[in-house]
Amino acid sequence: MSNLTEAGSPGSGNLKRAIGWKDAFWMASGVPALVLFSIGGIAATIGSPSWLIWMLSVAFGFMQAFVYAEIAGLFPNKSGGASIYGASAWVRYSKVIAPLSVWCNWLAWTPVLAIGGGLAAGYILTSFFGADAAINSWEITLLNLDFLNEGLTLRINSTSIVGTGILLCVFVAQHKGISQAAKLQTIIGLAVLVPLLIVGVVPLLTGDVLAANLTPIVPISGSWNIEGTTLFLGGLFIAAWSAYAFETAICYTSEFRDPQRDTVRAILAAGVVCIVIYTLVPLSFQGVLGVDGMLEPGIVDGSAVGGAMASMVGGGSIIANIMVVMLLLALILAIMTSMAGSSRTLYQGSVDGWLPKFLSRTNDHGAPVAGMWTDLGFNLILLLMSDYLFVLAVSNCCYLVFNYLNLHSGWMHRIDHAEAHRPWKAPTIMLWIGGGLAFVNAVLLGAGANVWGEGTLRSALIAMALILPVFWYRHYVTDKGKFPATMLEDLSVGKMDDLSVRKAGILPYLTLGAGVIVVIISNQIFHL
Repeated sequence: MSNLTEAGSPGSGNLKRAIGWKDAFWMASGVPALVLFSIGGIAATIGSPSWLIWMLSVAFGFMQAFVYAEIAGLFPNKSGGASIYGASAWVRYSKVIAPLSVWCNWLAWTPVLAIGGGLAAGYILTSFFGADAAINSWEITLLNLDFLNEGLTLRINSTSIVGTGILLCVFVAQHKGISQAAKLQTIIGLAVLVPLLIVGVVPLLTGDVLAANLTPIVPISGSWNIEGTTLFLGGLFIAAWSAYAFETAICYTSEFRDPQRDTVRAILAAGVVCIVIYTLVPLSFQGVLGVDGMLEPGIVDGSAVGGAMASMVGGGSIIANIMVVMLLLALILAIMTSMAGSSRTLYQGSVDGWLPKFLSRTNDHGAPVAGMWTDLGFNLILLLMSDYLFVLAVSNCCYLVFNYLNLHSGWMHRIDHAEAHRPWKAPTIMLWIGGGLAFVNAVLLGAGANVWGEGTLRSALIAMALILPVFWYRHYVTDKGKFPATMLEDLSVGKMDDLSVRKAGILPYLTLGAGVIVVIISNQIFHL
Protein backbone atom coordinates (compact mmCIF):
# COMPACT_ATOMS: atom_id res chain seq x y z
CA MET A 1 0.00 0.00 0.00
CA SER A 2 1.46 3.31 -1.07
CA ASN A 3 0.77 5.22 2.12
CA LEU A 4 2.72 2.79 4.30
CA THR A 5 6.40 3.32 5.15
CA GLU A 6 8.65 2.44 8.01
CA ALA A 7 9.93 5.04 10.42
CA GLY A 8 13.07 6.72 9.30
CA SER A 9 12.48 6.80 5.56
CA PRO A 10 13.25 10.42 4.80
CA GLY A 11 11.72 11.89 1.72
CA SER A 12 9.14 9.14 1.31
CA GLY A 13 6.30 11.63 1.50
CA ASN A 14 4.11 9.20 3.42
CA LEU A 15 2.98 8.56 6.97
CA LYS A 16 5.41 6.33 8.88
CA ARG A 17 5.02 3.52 11.37
CA ALA A 18 6.66 5.14 14.37
CA ILE A 19 4.34 4.84 17.41
CA GLY A 20 2.62 2.33 19.70
CA TRP A 21 -0.78 2.43 21.39
CA LYS A 22 0.56 4.37 24.36
CA ASP A 23 1.71 7.15 22.04
CA ALA A 24 -1.74 7.25 20.42
CA PHE A 25 -3.30 7.36 23.87
CA TRP A 26 -1.29 10.48 24.68
CA MET A 27 -2.08 11.95 21.27
CA ALA A 28 -5.75 11.63 22.30
CA SER A 29 -5.13 12.92 25.82
CA GLY A 30 -6.42 16.35 24.87
CA VAL A 31 -9.95 14.92 24.75
CA PRO A 32 -10.55 14.88 28.55
CA ALA A 33 -9.71 18.60 28.58
CA LEU A 34 -12.64 19.24 26.22
CA VAL A 35 -14.93 19.00 29.25
CA LEU A 36 -13.69 22.50 30.12
CA PHE A 37 -14.98 23.91 26.82
CA SER A 38 -18.66 23.60 27.64
CA ILE A 39 -19.04 22.58 31.31
CA GLY A 40 -20.26 26.08 32.16
CA GLY A 41 -22.39 26.51 29.04
CA ILE A 42 -24.24 23.25 29.61
CA ALA A 43 -24.87 24.04 33.28
CA ALA A 44 -26.17 27.50 32.40
CA THR A 45 -28.53 26.08 29.80
CA ILE A 46 -29.74 22.88 31.46
CA GLY A 47 -29.37 23.47 35.19
CA SER A 48 -29.21 20.70 37.80
CA PRO A 49 -29.08 17.64 35.47
CA SER A 50 -25.85 18.82 33.82
CA TRP A 51 -23.64 16.38 35.79
CA LEU A 52 -25.89 13.48 34.68
CA ILE A 53 -25.65 14.62 31.07
CA TRP A 54 -21.86 14.22 31.11
CA MET A 55 -22.09 10.70 32.59
CA LEU A 56 -24.62 9.57 30.01
CA SER A 57 -22.75 11.14 27.12
CA VAL A 58 -19.38 9.55 27.90
CA ALA A 59 -21.14 6.19 28.46
CA PHE A 60 -22.64 6.48 24.97
CA GLY A 61 -19.21 7.32 23.56
CA PHE A 62 -17.58 4.32 25.24
CA MET A 63 -20.18 1.88 23.89
CA GLN A 64 -19.75 3.32 20.39
CA ALA A 65 -15.99 2.82 20.64
CA PHE A 66 -16.36 -0.96 20.35
CA VAL A 67 -17.77 -0.57 16.84
CA TYR A 68 -15.00 1.83 15.84
CA ALA A 69 -12.28 -0.43 17.23
CA GLU A 70 -13.46 -3.33 15.07
CA ILE A 71 -13.74 -1.45 11.78
CA ALA A 72 -10.35 0.22 12.33
CA GLY A 73 -8.73 -3.22 12.55
CA LEU A 74 -9.98 -4.03 9.05
CA PHE A 75 -7.74 -1.32 7.57
CA PRO A 76 -4.29 -1.42 9.21
CA ASN A 77 -2.85 0.72 6.40
CA LYS A 78 -5.31 3.59 6.65
CA SER A 79 -4.99 6.68 8.80
CA GLY A 80 -7.51 9.42 9.53
CA GLY A 81 -9.88 7.84 12.02
CA ALA A 82 -13.26 6.17 12.15
CA SER A 83 -14.86 8.17 9.34
CA ILE A 84 -12.34 6.75 6.85
CA TYR A 85 -13.11 3.18 7.89
CA GLY A 86 -16.85 3.85 7.81
CA ALA A 87 -16.67 5.47 4.37
CA SER A 88 -15.22 2.22 3.06
CA ALA A 89 -18.51 0.53 3.97
CA TRP A 90 -20.77 3.21 2.48
CA VAL A 91 -18.92 3.61 -0.83
CA ARG A 92 -20.55 0.43 -2.17
CA TYR A 93 -23.95 1.98 -1.70
CA SER A 94 -23.40 5.66 -2.44
CA LYS A 95 -20.51 7.67 -3.82
CA VAL A 96 -21.88 10.73 -2.00
CA ILE A 97 -22.55 9.31 1.49
CA ALA A 98 -19.01 7.98 1.85
CA PRO A 99 -17.22 11.35 1.45
CA LEU A 100 -19.99 13.01 3.49
CA SER A 101 -18.93 10.92 6.50
CA VAL A 102 -15.30 11.98 6.10
CA TRP A 103 -16.24 15.63 5.55
CA CYS A 104 -18.53 15.74 8.59
CA ASN A 105 -15.83 14.21 10.77
CA TRP A 106 -13.36 16.87 9.70
CA LEU A 107 -15.88 19.69 10.15
CA ALA A 108 -16.53 18.36 13.64
CA TRP A 109 -12.90 18.11 14.70
CA THR A 110 -11.10 21.01 13.12
CA PRO A 111 -13.00 23.82 14.99
CA VAL A 112 -11.34 22.64 18.21
CA LEU A 113 -8.35 24.65 16.98
CA ALA A 114 -10.31 27.91 16.80
CA ILE A 115 -12.43 27.36 19.91
CA GLY A 116 -9.46 26.19 22.00
CA GLY A 117 -7.24 28.95 20.64
CA GLY A 118 -9.89 31.56 21.43
CA LEU A 119 -10.40 30.30 24.98
CA ALA A 120 -6.66 30.08 25.61
CA ALA A 121 -6.19 33.60 24.28
CA GLY A 122 -8.94 34.78 26.63
CA TYR A 123 -7.18 33.23 29.63
CA ILE A 124 -3.88 34.88 28.67
CA LEU A 125 -5.40 38.33 28.11
CA THR A 126 -7.44 38.19 31.30
CA SER A 127 -4.45 37.03 33.36
CA PHE A 128 -2.15 39.79 32.11
CA PHE A 129 -4.53 42.72 31.71
CA GLY A 130 -7.67 41.94 33.70
CA ALA A 131 -11.17 41.20 32.43
CA ASP A 132 -12.17 44.88 32.17
CA ALA A 133 -9.05 46.15 30.39
CA ALA A 134 -9.52 48.09 27.17
CA ILE A 135 -7.44 45.57 25.23
CA ASN A 136 -10.15 42.98 25.87
CA SER A 137 -12.99 45.10 24.55
CA TRP A 138 -11.78 46.65 21.29
CA GLU A 139 -12.66 45.04 17.98
CA ILE A 140 -13.00 45.79 14.28
CA THR A 141 -16.10 44.27 12.63
CA LEU A 142 -15.34 42.84 9.18
CA LEU A 143 -18.60 41.21 8.14
CA ASN A 144 -22.13 40.80 9.49
CA LEU A 145 -23.36 37.18 9.46
CA ASP A 146 -26.93 37.64 10.66
CA PHE A 147 -28.12 35.40 7.83
CA LEU A 148 -26.46 32.47 9.64
CA ASN A 149 -27.28 33.41 13.21
CA GLU A 150 -28.54 36.66 14.71
CA GLY A 151 -25.71 38.80 16.07
CA LEU A 152 -22.93 36.69 14.49
CA THR A 153 -20.07 38.66 12.95
CA LEU A 154 -16.53 38.26 11.66
CA ARG A 155 -14.27 40.56 13.65
CA ILE A 156 -10.65 41.18 14.55
CA ASN A 157 -9.86 41.62 18.24
CA SER A 158 -7.17 40.78 20.75
CA THR A 159 -8.54 37.24 21.20
CA SER A 160 -8.29 36.42 17.51
CA ILE A 161 -4.76 37.85 17.28
CA VAL A 162 -3.39 35.98 20.31
CA GLY A 163 -5.29 32.84 19.25
CA THR A 164 -3.58 32.99 15.87
CA GLY A 165 -0.19 33.00 17.59
CA ILE A 166 -1.18 29.93 19.64
CA LEU A 167 -2.26 28.00 16.53
CA LEU A 168 1.00 28.83 14.78
CA CYS A 169 2.98 27.48 17.75
CA VAL A 170 0.99 24.22 17.67
CA PHE A 171 1.56 23.95 13.92
CA VAL A 172 5.33 24.22 14.41
CA ALA A 173 5.27 21.64 17.23
CA GLN A 174 3.58 19.06 14.98
CA HIS A 175 5.68 19.75 11.91
CA LYS A 176 8.30 17.13 12.85
CA GLY A 177 5.94 14.18 12.67
CA ILE A 178 3.95 11.89 14.91
CA SER A 179 6.80 10.56 17.04
CA GLN A 180 7.99 13.98 18.24
CA ALA A 181 4.42 15.23 18.67
CA ALA A 182 3.54 12.21 20.82
CA LYS A 183 6.50 12.82 23.12
CA LEU A 184 5.51 16.46 23.61
CA GLN A 185 1.86 15.55 24.23
CA THR A 186 2.87 12.93 26.81
CA ILE A 187 4.53 15.64 28.89
CA ILE A 188 1.67 18.12 28.51
CA GLY A 189 -0.89 15.34 29.01
CA LEU A 190 0.53 14.42 32.40
CA ALA A 191 0.52 18.09 33.42
CA VAL A 192 -3.18 18.28 32.52
CA LEU A 193 -4.69 14.93 33.49
CA VAL A 194 -3.18 14.87 36.99
CA PRO A 195 -4.72 18.24 38.03
CA LEU A 196 -8.05 17.26 36.44
CA LEU A 197 -8.05 14.06 38.51
CA ILE A 198 -7.19 16.05 41.64
CA VAL A 199 -10.08 18.44 40.99
CA GLY A 200 -12.40 15.49 40.46
CA VAL A 201 -11.32 13.41 43.46
CA VAL A 202 -10.33 15.82 46.29
CA PRO A 203 -13.79 17.40 46.82
CA LEU A 204 -15.33 13.93 47.01
CA LEU A 205 -12.81 12.85 49.65
CA THR A 206 -13.18 16.03 51.72
CA GLY A 207 -16.96 15.88 51.68
CA ASP A 208 -17.35 19.20 49.86
CA VAL A 209 -19.58 17.64 47.18
CA LEU A 210 -23.08 18.29 48.52
CA ALA A 211 -26.05 16.18 47.46
CA ALA A 212 -28.24 19.28 47.68
CA ASN A 213 -26.24 20.79 44.79
CA LEU A 214 -26.89 17.76 42.60
CA THR A 215 -30.60 17.36 43.23
CA PRO A 216 -33.41 17.57 42.37
CA ILE A 217 -32.62 16.40 38.85
CA VAL A 218 -34.97 18.85 37.17
CA PRO A 219 -34.07 21.05 34.19
CA ILE A 220 -33.77 24.78 34.63
CA SER A 221 -37.24 25.23 33.09
CA GLY A 222 -38.72 23.68 36.25
CA SER A 223 -40.32 20.46 35.02
CA TRP A 224 -39.90 17.51 32.66
CA ASN A 225 -42.31 18.83 30.05
CA ILE A 226 -41.50 19.27 26.36
CA GLU A 227 -39.37 22.32 27.11
CA GLY A 228 -37.48 20.62 29.94
CA THR A 229 -36.87 17.46 27.92
CA THR A 230 -35.69 19.56 24.99
CA LEU A 231 -33.17 21.29 27.24
CA PHE A 232 -31.89 17.92 28.48
CA LEU A 233 -31.54 16.62 24.92
CA GLY A 234 -29.77 19.87 24.04
CA GLY A 235 -27.29 19.19 26.81
CA LEU A 236 -26.62 15.67 25.50
CA PHE A 237 -26.30 17.18 22.03
CA ILE A 238 -23.50 19.59 22.94
CA ALA A 239 -21.76 17.20 25.38
CA ALA A 240 -21.36 14.61 22.61
CA TRP A 241 -18.84 16.85 20.84
CA SER A 242 -16.50 16.43 23.81
CA ALA A 243 -17.44 13.11 25.39
CA TYR A 244 -17.39 10.97 22.21
CA ALA A 245 -14.17 12.47 20.92
CA PHE A 246 -11.67 9.94 22.26
CA GLU A 247 -12.34 7.92 19.09
CA THR A 248 -9.55 10.10 17.71
CA ALA A 249 -7.14 7.56 19.26
CA ILE A 250 -7.61 5.42 16.13
CA CYS A 251 -6.63 8.23 13.75
CA TYR A 252 -3.10 6.82 13.67
CA THR A 253 -3.68 3.22 12.56
CA SER A 254 -1.28 3.39 9.63
CA GLU A 255 1.36 4.89 11.96
CA PHE A 256 1.18 2.10 14.55
CA ARG A 257 4.11 -0.28 14.60
CA ASP A 258 1.67 -3.11 15.38
CA PRO A 259 -1.80 -1.96 14.27
CA GLN A 260 -3.49 -5.27 15.04
CA ARG A 261 -2.62 -4.95 18.72
CA ASP A 262 -2.39 -1.19 19.14
CA THR A 263 -5.69 -0.03 17.63
CA VAL A 264 -8.13 -1.50 20.14
CA ARG A 265 -5.83 -0.81 23.09
CA ALA A 266 -5.51 2.87 22.16
CA ILE A 267 -9.23 3.60 21.85
CA LEU A 268 -10.35 1.60 24.90
CA ALA A 269 -7.59 3.05 27.12
CA ALA A 270 -8.55 6.56 26.03
CA GLY A 271 -12.19 5.70 26.69
CA VAL A 272 -11.55 4.54 30.24
CA VAL A 273 -9.71 7.75 31.11
CA CYS A 274 -12.51 9.84 29.60
CA ILE A 275 -15.12 7.94 31.63
CA VAL A 276 -13.21 8.81 34.80
CA ILE A 277 -12.67 12.50 33.94
CA TYR A 278 -16.11 13.16 32.48
CA THR A 279 -17.73 11.57 35.51
CA LEU A 280 -15.66 13.03 38.35
CA VAL A 281 -14.97 16.59 37.16
CA PRO A 282 -18.58 17.64 36.38
CA LEU A 283 -19.82 15.85 39.52
CA SER A 284 -17.34 17.62 41.78
CA PHE A 285 -17.66 20.94 39.97
CA GLN A 286 -21.41 21.11 40.40
CA GLY A 287 -21.36 19.39 43.80
CA VAL A 288 -19.13 22.12 45.22
CA LEU A 289 -20.35 25.21 43.35
CA GLY A 290 -24.03 24.35 43.06
CA VAL A 291 -26.18 25.37 40.13
CA ASP A 292 -26.09 29.05 41.14
CA GLY A 293 -22.30 28.97 41.24
CA MET A 294 -22.20 27.29 37.82
CA LEU A 295 -24.34 30.11 36.42
CA GLU A 296 -21.79 32.80 37.28
CA PRO A 297 -20.66 34.61 34.09
CA GLY A 298 -17.01 33.73 34.71
CA ILE A 299 -17.88 30.02 34.84
CA VAL A 300 -20.10 30.15 31.76
CA ASP A 301 -17.47 31.87 29.62
CA GLY A 302 -14.59 29.98 31.24
CA SER A 303 -12.61 32.97 32.53
CA ALA A 304 -13.10 32.08 36.22
CA VAL A 305 -12.79 28.30 35.94
CA GLY A 306 -9.17 28.29 37.16
CA GLY A 307 -9.99 30.18 40.34
CA ALA A 308 -13.01 27.95 40.98
CA MET A 309 -10.91 24.82 40.62
CA ALA A 310 -8.32 26.21 43.04
CA SER A 311 -11.01 26.88 45.65
CA MET A 312 -12.37 23.36 45.18
CA VAL A 313 -9.05 21.83 46.30
CA GLY A 314 -8.49 24.37 49.07
CA GLY A 315 -5.79 26.42 47.33
CA GLY A 316 -4.92 30.11 47.50
CA SER A 317 -3.63 32.52 44.89
CA ILE A 318 -0.60 30.36 44.04
CA ILE A 319 -2.76 27.30 43.40
CA ALA A 320 -5.16 29.49 41.41
CA ASN A 321 -2.29 30.60 39.17
CA ILE A 322 -1.18 26.99 38.75
CA MET A 323 -4.73 26.06 37.75
CA VAL A 324 -4.78 28.83 35.15
CA VAL A 325 -1.53 27.48 33.69
CA MET A 326 -3.04 23.99 33.73
CA LEU A 327 -6.10 25.25 31.86
CA LEU A 328 -3.89 26.86 29.24
CA LEU A 329 -1.97 23.59 28.82
CA ALA A 330 -5.26 21.69 28.63
CA LEU A 331 -6.49 23.91 25.83
CA ILE A 332 -3.18 23.66 23.95
CA LEU A 333 -3.29 19.88 24.38
CA ALA A 334 -6.81 19.79 22.92
CA ILE A 335 -5.64 21.91 19.98
CA MET A 336 -2.70 19.58 19.34
CA THR A 337 -4.97 16.53 19.49
CA SER A 338 -7.36 18.14 17.02
CA MET A 339 -4.70 19.22 14.53
CA ALA A 340 -3.05 15.79 14.60
CA GLY A 341 -6.32 13.93 14.03
CA SER A 342 -8.14 16.24 11.63
CA SER A 343 -5.11 16.74 9.38
CA ARG A 344 -4.82 12.97 9.03
CA THR A 345 -8.50 12.77 8.12
CA LEU A 346 -7.81 15.23 5.30
CA TYR A 347 -4.70 13.26 4.29
CA GLN A 348 -6.41 9.86 4.08
CA GLY A 349 -9.52 11.37 2.53
CA SER A 350 -7.28 12.68 -0.22
CA VAL A 351 -5.41 9.39 -0.65
CA ASP A 352 -8.74 7.55 -0.95
CA GLY A 353 -10.13 9.97 -3.52
CA TRP A 354 -12.73 11.83 -1.45
CA LEU A 355 -10.95 15.17 -1.02
CA PRO A 356 -8.62 17.36 -3.15
CA LYS A 357 -5.45 15.63 -4.25
CA PHE A 358 -3.02 18.19 -2.81
CA LEU A 359 -4.04 17.14 0.72
CA SER A 360 -2.17 13.83 0.37
CA ARG A 361 1.20 15.62 0.59
CA THR A 362 3.40 14.97 3.63
CA ASN A 363 6.82 16.27 4.59
CA ASP A 364 10.03 14.30 5.18
CA HIS A 365 9.03 13.72 8.80
CA GLY A 366 5.79 12.02 7.76
CA ALA A 367 3.60 14.92 8.93
CA PRO A 368 0.55 15.62 6.70
CA VAL A 369 1.55 19.23 6.15
CA ALA A 370 -1.00 20.01 3.45
CA GLY A 371 -3.78 18.97 5.81
CA MET A 372 -2.17 20.94 8.64
CA TRP A 373 -1.99 24.10 6.51
CA THR A 374 -5.64 23.62 5.53
CA ASP A 375 -6.62 23.20 9.18
CA LEU A 376 -4.68 26.33 10.09
CA GLY A 377 -6.13 28.51 7.33
CA PHE A 378 -9.72 27.41 7.98
CA ASN A 379 -9.43 28.01 11.71
CA LEU A 380 -7.87 31.44 11.31
CA ILE A 381 -11.22 32.37 9.75
CA LEU A 382 -13.20 30.67 12.53
CA LEU A 383 -11.14 32.61 15.10
CA LEU A 384 -12.69 35.78 13.70
CA MET A 385 -16.21 34.55 14.58
CA SER A 386 -17.87 36.47 17.40
CA ASP A 387 -19.66 33.44 18.91
CA TYR A 388 -17.55 30.33 19.53
CA LEU A 389 -20.48 28.45 21.11
CA PHE A 390 -22.37 28.78 17.81
CA VAL A 391 -19.32 27.38 15.99
CA LEU A 392 -19.27 24.47 18.44
CA ALA A 393 -22.99 23.77 17.96
CA VAL A 394 -22.73 23.75 14.14
CA SER A 395 -19.63 21.59 14.38
CA ASN A 396 -21.50 19.13 16.58
CA CYS A 397 -24.34 18.77 14.07
CA CYS A 398 -21.71 17.51 11.64
CA TYR A 399 -20.26 15.25 14.31
CA LEU A 400 -23.58 13.55 15.01
CA VAL A 401 -24.13 12.93 11.28
CA PHE A 402 -20.69 11.31 11.11
CA ASN A 403 -21.47 9.15 14.15
CA TYR A 404 -24.80 8.07 12.69
CA LEU A 405 -23.19 6.91 9.45
CA ASN A 406 -20.21 5.27 11.12
CA LEU A 407 -22.10 3.33 13.75
CA HIS A 408 -24.14 1.71 10.99
CA SER A 409 -20.97 0.96 9.03
CA GLY A 410 -20.09 -1.60 11.71
CA TRP A 411 -22.88 -4.02 10.78
CA MET A 412 -22.48 -3.15 7.08
CA HIS A 413 -18.84 -4.30 7.20
CA ARG A 414 -19.95 -7.48 9.01
CA ILE A 415 -22.35 -8.29 6.16
CA ASP A 416 -20.16 -7.27 3.23
CA HIS A 417 -16.87 -8.53 4.68
CA ALA A 418 -18.00 -11.44 6.80
CA GLU A 419 -14.91 -13.51 5.98
CA ALA A 420 -12.36 -10.75 6.49
CA HIS A 421 -9.74 -11.13 9.20
CA ARG A 422 -10.57 -8.99 12.22
CA PRO A 423 -7.68 -8.47 14.65
CA TRP A 424 -10.33 -7.59 17.22
CA LYS A 425 -14.00 -8.47 16.85
CA ALA A 426 -16.56 -6.60 18.92
CA PRO A 427 -19.28 -8.65 20.62
CA THR A 428 -22.27 -8.74 18.28
CA ILE A 429 -24.44 -7.13 20.95
CA MET A 430 -22.19 -4.05 20.79
CA LEU A 431 -22.96 -3.67 17.08
CA TRP A 432 -26.67 -3.73 17.93
CA ILE A 433 -26.12 -1.19 20.69
CA GLY A 434 -24.08 0.96 18.31
CA GLY A 435 -26.89 0.90 15.76
CA GLY A 436 -29.37 1.88 18.47
CA LEU A 437 -27.15 4.73 19.64
CA ALA A 438 -26.99 5.96 16.05
CA PHE A 439 -30.72 6.67 16.26
CA VAL A 440 -30.24 8.26 19.69
CA ASN A 441 -27.74 10.59 18.03
CA ALA A 442 -30.30 11.35 15.31
CA VAL A 443 -32.78 12.40 18.01
CA LEU A 444 -30.12 14.59 19.62
CA LEU A 445 -29.39 16.20 16.26
CA GLY A 446 -33.03 17.02 15.58
CA ALA A 447 -33.93 18.15 19.08
CA GLY A 448 -30.66 19.49 20.43
CA ALA A 449 -29.88 21.91 17.62
CA ASN A 450 -33.03 23.88 18.54
CA VAL A 451 -31.53 24.69 21.95
CA TRP A 452 -28.46 26.40 20.54
CA GLY A 453 -30.04 28.80 18.07
CA GLU A 454 -32.47 28.75 15.19
CA GLY A 455 -29.71 28.93 12.60
CA THR A 456 -27.66 26.04 13.98
CA LEU A 457 -29.07 23.15 11.95
CA ARG A 458 -29.47 25.27 8.83
CA SER A 459 -25.85 26.44 8.98
CA ALA A 460 -24.68 22.85 9.52
CA LEU A 461 -26.61 21.63 6.45
CA ILE A 462 -24.96 24.36 4.37
CA ALA A 463 -21.52 23.35 5.68
CA MET A 464 -22.19 19.66 4.98
CA ALA A 465 -23.41 20.40 1.44
CA LEU A 466 -20.02 21.89 0.54
CA ILE A 467 -18.69 18.36 0.10
CA LEU A 468 -20.77 17.95 -3.06
CA PRO A 469 -18.72 20.28 -5.30
CA VAL A 470 -15.48 19.28 -3.57
CA PHE A 471 -16.02 15.55 -4.19
CA TRP A 472 -17.44 16.11 -7.68
CA TYR A 473 -14.32 17.98 -8.76
CA ARG A 474 -11.92 15.42 -7.24
CA HIS A 475 -13.71 12.33 -8.53
CA TYR A 476 -14.97 13.40 -11.93
CA VAL A 477 -12.45 16.06 -12.97
CA THR A 478 -9.18 15.07 -11.27
CA ASP A 479 -9.67 11.28 -11.24
CA LYS A 480 -11.89 10.99 -14.34
CA GLY A 481 -14.60 9.06 -12.49
CA LYS A 482 -12.28 6.37 -11.07
CA PHE A 483 -11.13 5.83 -7.48
CA PRO A 484 -7.39 5.66 -6.69
CA ALA A 485 -5.90 2.17 -6.89
CA THR A 486 -4.85 2.27 -3.22
CA MET A 487 -8.43 2.85 -2.06
CA LEU A 488 -9.72 -0.06 -4.14
CA GLU A 489 -6.87 -2.25 -2.89
CA ASP A 490 -7.82 -1.53 0.71
CA LEU A 491 -11.43 -2.42 -0.07
CA SER A 492 -10.39 -5.95 -1.00
CA VAL A 493 -10.64 -7.06 2.64
CA GLY A 494 -12.36 -10.42 2.64
CA LYS A 495 -11.55 -10.73 -1.10
CA MET A 496 -14.54 -8.56 -1.96
CA ASP A 497 -13.13 -5.86 -4.20
CA ASP A 498 -16.09 -5.54 -6.58
CA LEU A 499 -17.95 -2.36 -5.60
CA SER A 500 -21.07 -3.53 -7.44
CA VAL A 501 -21.61 -6.36 -4.94
CA ARG A 502 -23.89 -5.14 -2.15
CA LYS A 503 -24.69 -7.95 0.24
CA ALA A 504 -26.57 -5.65 2.62
CA GLY A 505 -29.10 -4.98 -0.14
CA ILE A 506 -31.62 -2.28 0.65
CA LEU A 507 -30.83 -2.08 4.37
CA PRO A 508 -28.33 0.82 4.18
CA TYR A 509 -30.83 2.91 2.18
CA LEU A 510 -33.62 2.15 4.66
CA THR A 511 -31.26 3.18 7.44
CA LEU A 512 -30.55 6.53 5.76
CA GLY A 513 -34.24 7.18 5.27
CA ALA A 514 -35.06 6.25 8.85
CA GLY A 515 -32.36 8.57 10.14
CA VAL A 516 -33.72 11.54 8.18
CA ILE A 517 -37.24 10.82 9.46
CA VAL A 518 -36.04 10.62 13.08
CA VAL A 519 -34.24 13.96 12.77
CA ILE A 520 -37.29 15.68 11.26
CA ILE A 521 -39.74 14.26 13.81
CA SER A 522 -37.54 15.05 16.82
CA ASN A 523 -36.93 18.55 15.46
CA GLN A 524 -40.68 19.15 15.31
CA ILE A 525 -41.58 17.56 18.66
CA PHE A 526 -38.82 18.98 20.85
CA HIS A 527 -38.64 22.76 20.90
CA LEU A 528 -38.42 25.65 23.35
